[in-house]
Amino acid sequence: MSIQELKAKAAEIRMELLRMIHRAKTGHTGGSLSNTDILTALYYRVMNVDPGNSKWEERDRFVASKGHAVESLWCILGDLGFFPKEELKTFSQFGTRLIGHPNNKVPGIEMNTGALGHGLPISVGMALAAKRDEKSYRVYCLMGDGEQAEGSNWEAAMAGAHYKLDNLVGIIDRNRLQISGTTEEVMGLEPLEDKWTAFGWNVVSIDGNDMAALVEALEGVPTVPGKPTLLMANTVKGKGVSFAENVPHWHHHVPTDAELEQALAELSAVLKQLQQEGQVQ
Repeated sequence: MSIQELKAKAAEIRMELLRMIHRAKTGHTGGSLSNTDILTALYYRVMNVDPGNSKWEERDRFVASKGHAVESLWCILGDLGFFPKEELKTFSQFGTRLIGHPNNKVPGIEMNTGALGHGLPISVGMALAAKRDEKSYRVYCLMGDGEQAEGSNWEAAMAGAHYKLDNLVGIIDRNRLQISGTTEEVMGLEPLEDKWTAFGWNVVSIDGNDMAALVEALEGVPTVPGKPTLLMANTVKGKGVSFAENVPHWHHHVPTDAELEQALAELSAVLKQLQQEGQVQ
């Protein structure tokens, strides 16, 4: 997909996840909206995956360590055909596979996640396995910024550098908000880039809601041979919905009927603008 097509797809995914959360009356709305651009760039442009063969040995691996913000991931996997898109209507309903965290009973999910701090350690193991098996696949791990308070991330960071895992990409959704306030109020993280650099990673800092910047950074991996890459994706929590952006209570807020209508209208306007520019169908 072109950059403009990716922008349009991200708007469509945001609309779908809002409908899904509204229908289910539960979901992590703000963080899913903030990471939508990241996941769209990965799945529709960067990663080598096959929806028809989700266990393909040469596939790139994606681990959503911030598993609570799964709604954007479900929408993308459904859109790509990893499972029937109609199944999105069962999100968080009794007996569904599409629960509130990644579930490896669903094609396209590598591991169950949700207990924060575990995604990167597992990703290090996957990347190390690829190196030892002389496989060319890459491993991408999406973390939350509040999750950086977990000590297991830093053990994994040391291991990733020690084993020179330049096939490993850590991505931090740096929206600066978590469920109980700002990250700096809850547990100060700064200087976060310097910390990851000190742990032996090559850090690339970008606007994580800028599709062109995301694609350029992700397609530039490995940024330094012999070093894992940490993509510091500076994002806006609630991105794409004006009245949800940078609003803490949208972490786990279910949109009302009126809020859903307004949000869909805003995102529809984005799609219309892209179509008027003649760059998407």
